[in-house]
Amino acid sequence: MEENIKAAIENLRAFLQRDGGDIEFVEYTEDKVVLVKLKGSCHGCPHAQATIKGVIEKILKEQYPEIKAVEAV
Repeated sequence: MEENIKAAIENLRAFLQRDGGDIEFVEYTEDKVVLVKLKGSCHGCPHAQATIKGVIEKILKEQYPEIKAVEAV
């Protein structure tokens, strides 16, 4: 599962890199939560939480419904 999530995140990176940001996979927990680290202009951006929940989490959950949430660390 972890490799599938990493591949999906890799596909999302281009979306964030267009605006000077980036994303890094950190962990897929036993509670089925994906932990990511935002980098570049995404780190500290006031819209980062909206990007995580409204874009990244939505896409990952569509591909892998067993994922409960995506959270930034």
